[in-house]
Amino acid sequence: MTFTRRNMIQALGASAVGALTGSAWAQAGGGLKISHQFPGGTLTEGDFRDRLCRKFAVEVEKRTAGALKASVYPGSSLMKTNAQFSSMRKGALDMSLVPLSYAGGEVAETNIGLMPALVPSYEQGAAWKTAEVGKLLSKVLDDKGIVIVSWIWQAGGVASRTRPLLTPDDAKGLKVRGGSREMDMMLKQAGASVITLPSNEIYAAMQTGAMDAAMTSSTSFISFKLEEIAKHLTTGRDKTYWFMFEPLMMSKEVFTKLPKAQQDTVMAVGGELETFARDAAKADDKLAADIYAKAGAKVYDMDEATLKRWQVIARETAWKDFNDKNESCAALLKAAQKLL
Repeated sequence: MTFTRRNMIQALGASAVGALTGSAWAQAGGGLKISHQFPGGTLTEGDFRDRLCRKFAVEVEKRTAGALKASVYPGSSLMKTNAQFSSMRKGALDMSLVPLSYAGGEVAETNIGLMPALVPSYEQGAAWKTAEVGKLLSKVLDDKGIVIVSWIWQAGGVASRTRPLLTPDDAKGLKVRGGSREMDMMLKQAGASVITLPSNEIYAAMQTGAMDAAMTSSTSFISFKLEEIAKHLTTGRDKTYWFMFEPLMMSKEVFTKLPKAQQDTVMAVGGELETFARDAAKADDKLAADIYAKAGAKVYDMDEATLKRWQVIARETAWKDFNDKNESCAALLKAAQKLL
């Protein structure tokens, strides 16, 4: 074959496209891609985590006068739920709003994002950002290639098919989805057998009877319509041992390539959306209870004494295991306990 000028131009073009992979290609092709596992909606309707991502996209585009755009991919439509964290680390995904503890198998420290009974309120969760524990966690993630853009905490509870799961005694013999390795350890100690899967797969597992009960956030109880199969709900609207850290995150590789002014905009918008997230999560704690009661489920609230019983089990199992993993985990746990 004769190598013509046209061949050379095509070859150079192909190599340029090849070099422009991952985040750079995503940005050149129309901005940041934001992935999450939750149902899609609009700016004003639907799962607040999807709305937060959409609000972020709109506000960033507005403040950068269109220089930085973002598109939201809900319902794991861009990539599988459990691939998001590692993809951000490699720069293959720009941004994601994902439960941090899902990355526990990859980065042990992230399991603190769903540590039973360690965060007892939204106020305490919010305090992490500027406290020692938040600084340590940010440093761990930064070292792993992740930047926290919005600090989001969500309370949760338990939806169950056959009987309520409120006290540790209730757990015996139930097949339960805890949502994290640490939550599972506490449940096992209480006598449950555990099921591991992302929250967007709970409905099918409960529907088939593969699972008796599931712990997840109040928002997910609503979005995934579990009231259609659950007969009992232990809410997160008062006391709960289930608080999940579910931040909006960005690939550090992507973040560092942005001009300084755009980096500042990303972080400013992310910070401002934290109030929206907290208010929306609290509203969902109440709304979930109302929806389940209306659907005919029995609704239960946890009191301080029951929370303390669960906390004793958590200390002996999940907290101890996390503390013994490595020095970094031990430092994180110690710092978090200072806020208790």
